[in-house]
Amino acid sequence: MKLRRIFCVGLLSVTMLSGCSLFGGDDDAVKVSPLPQVNNQFSPNKMWSTSVGNGVGEYYSHLRPSWQDGRIYAAARNGQVKAMDADSGNQVWKTDVTEKASFFSSDKSPMLSGGVTAAGAHVYVGSENAIIYALNSADGTLAWKTLVAGEVLSHPVVNNGLVLVHTTNGVLQALSEADGSIKWTANLGMPLLSLRGESAPAIAHGAAVVGGDNGRVNAVLLEQGQLIWQQRISQPSGATEIDRLADVDSSPVIVDNVVYAQGYNGSFTAMDLRSGQIIWKRDMGSVSDFFIDSGRVFLVDQDDKVVALSLNGGTILWTQNDLLHRQLTAPVLFNGYVVVGDSEGYLHWMDSATGQFVAQNKVDSDGFLSSPIVAGDRLVIQARGGSVYSYNR
Repeated sequence: MKLRRIFCVGLLSVTMLSGCSLFGGDDDAVKVSPLPQVNNQFSPNKMWSTSVGNGVGEYYSHLRPSWQDGRIYAAARNGQVKAMDADSGNQVWKTDVTEKASFFSSDKSPMLSGGVTAAGAHVYVGSENAIIYALNSADGTLAWKTLVAGEVLSHPVVNNGLVLVHTTNGVLQALSEADGSIKWTANLGMPLLSLRGESAPAIAHGAAVVGGDNGRVNAVLLEQGQLIWQQRISQPSGATEIDRLADVDSSPVIVDNVVYAQGYNGSFTAMDLRSGQIIWKRDMGSVSDFFIDSGRVFLVDQDDKVVALSLNGGTILWTQNDLLHRQLTAPVLFNGYVVVGDSEGYLHWMDSATGQFVAQNKVDSDGFLSSPIVAGDRLVIQARGGSVYSYNR
């Protein structure tokens, strides 16, 4: 289980805590798989590396880079945001969104935690202080900032002039892309206890579909924020509060009017986009994002098994069990390979057809939490300490 590193217990609710730090300890101890021995069929080629502040350190923050128009955008928890040339890694601009405090006190850290999202003329990033920042992508200057309903852990999603933000208190808000004004607010419900993390919405046919901490997937009309349907895919059960955690923190994926979503302690589920009715489901829980390609679903479950499922009925095509409890990132597809990072700073490359390892490389001793991104013909990943790396095949 990944529970020890993602679950922060408070007196009333996990969601009342901000910036839960990661601690050692023997609670919920699990046996971590040793590093697999891999005969590399190729050597991943590092093109460049650079640094963005101090990264996220030991905090549970999924800040990850974003790519648009030949640039990589990345951020650090302490407020630095940087634009880099995707080919060379050279800095295009750098800014700091830290608010200047009074003469007699230190600057207030923005505690950036949600994003980065590059879309159109802006780069968006959210914070544990419940602020969304929009920077001009051309030069990094501040376009606007808006106080939202709660802290932001997932990346903002931009569609049709709206910036959608899912906050940790179970609220989905739509902001104007132009000036940050709040257009509507939808309350999706919130349990007393939840995992630290939030689903980012998927958009299709005028609806935003997003997972909730109460085990439900929600569909909301983009135009006015009206709830269309809710479907439970993770049912609380068990003897303890931890056993009954049912968050849907992974971001749904929509293909051919079918919504695919996954819950912690729940199921990977396919639902009809129009009605929310369940088409099929398979018992397989996770909090990590997944991807779909060529009729297959690729995911990392909550025990760090890497799994490929058939999109038609959820048949298991292959399972890679040699990375159990190595605290994997969400997977991505790059040049036909499934790639994940782990907490020790390795990248693991698997054949997407069989799940067999084809390459492995040590990248950064600080380790990874956020998933790699694909930027054209490059794979880009940001380590906990703030270093950003670009690889190609």
